[in-house]
Amino acid sequence: MGRLFGTDGVRGVANADLTAELALGLSVAAAHVLAEAGTFEGHRPTAVVGRDPRASGEFLEAAVVAGLASAGVDVLRVGVLPTPAVAYLTGSLGADLGVMLSASHNAMPDNGIKFFARGGHKLADELEDRIESVYRQHRTGEPWDRPTGAGVGRVKDYDQGADDYVAHLLSVLPNRLDGLKVVLDEAHGAASHVSPDAFTRAGAEVVTIGASPDGLNINDGCGSTHLDMLKAAVLEHGADLGVAHDGDADRCLAVDHTGTEVDGDQILAVLALAMREAGTLRGDAVVATVMSNLGFKLAMEREGLRLVQTAVGDRYVLEEMKEQGYALGGEQSGHVIVLDHATTGDGTLTGLLLAARVAATGRRLADLAGVMERLPQVLINVKDVDKSRVQTSAELGIAVADAERALGATGRVLLRPSGTEPLVRVMVEAADIEQARSVAGQLADVVKATLG
Repeated sequence: MGRLFGTDGVRGVANADLTAELALGLSVAAAHVLAEAGTFEGHRPTAVVGRDPRASGEFLEAAVVAGLASAGVDVLRVGVLPTPAVAYLTGSLGADLGVMLSASHNAMPDNGIKFFARGGHKLADELEDRIESVYRQHRTGEPWDRPTGAGVGRVKDYDQGADDYVAHLLSVLPNRLDGLKVVLDEAHGAASHVSPDAFTRAGAEVVTIGASPDGLNINDGCGSTHLDMLKAAVLEHGADLGVAHDGDADRCLAVDHTGTEVDGDQILAVLALAMREAGTLRGDAVVATVMSNLGFKLAMEREGLRLVQTAVGDRYVLEEMKEQGYALGGEQSGHVIVLDHATTGDGTLTGLLLAARVAATGRRLADLAGVMERLPQVLINVKDVDKSRVQTSAELGIAVADAERALGATGRVLLRPSGTEPLVRVMVEAADIEQARSVAGQLADVVKATLG
């Protein structure tokens, strides 16, 4: 068995990789590890548990709740809510632990478990490692120390969680959305109720698609990974913009009034300028990953803002933001973190802030997003190669240097070994798409010949 915790909790095919037994065992282990760490010192512990609408979330939720209660933790069950809502409620309700059951943008058969620490922050890596270690230790038969009688946890439904979360979103919105028509694609996911509610209460005229979850249709041809339905709906309804979430609504992509996609880099650019104008962009800096489009970097430089880049993954963006005190960060995929108002990526908040900027300026989203020009980007996955030699191959280093010279200041090369597969990702940006394809193809051939 490999390491259970990945970059975003424990994830796998529900009832195959991620079983009820595993969910229960990890929950008990989490309760014991946090107790040992002193998190529960001096009070009766409480956990917030939420999920997305996947059918498997029903039995996994039952397993998590049973595990926590059997370990003496009181549980507030908030039902189907976005990941950022569970994180927010963990903080606002003063809970010691938050648990979200979701596989985000993955297909319906998958599911996942993500733990949040007190305050709604991601659990520290060392605590995840300790939880996994304790789980494995007791999985082999060592008995748990179990409370009895009044010591067992109690379980309650917390029905006002959605209202609490929407009220929070509205409280941080800089202005209302009156006069805007917005199409929302909810991916038949966790935000199917709260996102339309928030936009409507903020004053927008809302058209909703992909908001009829049945446990089986999450992310199925809709949401932030499938934008065609949203583009068509925006044009059909003559909307000012469209917003798409993924299954757990921790990300947001957008579509302007012409049906053109507005990606995470462009959203970050729009919000960065809005926050600088409002005086809330600390350090005049934005945090993003090395996969951000070069056009974003050039736009930020032109606007006098700093781009701080991290490794790929929103966890690395968040770590840099917290360590350096930055207020805004995110990824091209639409994970946007506004740290003053959320402890994780929040797709509904991001969409609201983007729409608020359109409303406040009276400008089209296409015009606002035009602050940056997306340079053509070509990505090739070179499979079945020795990815460990990417940084040490002299021949590959020469090929990359030659490619960078050919591209000049308006091009970029990035070679990145996959974290989970035996492949190397070759990414090339250039001012011209044909040049990007040509250079990427040549580099992919060198990777295959050198590392194959």
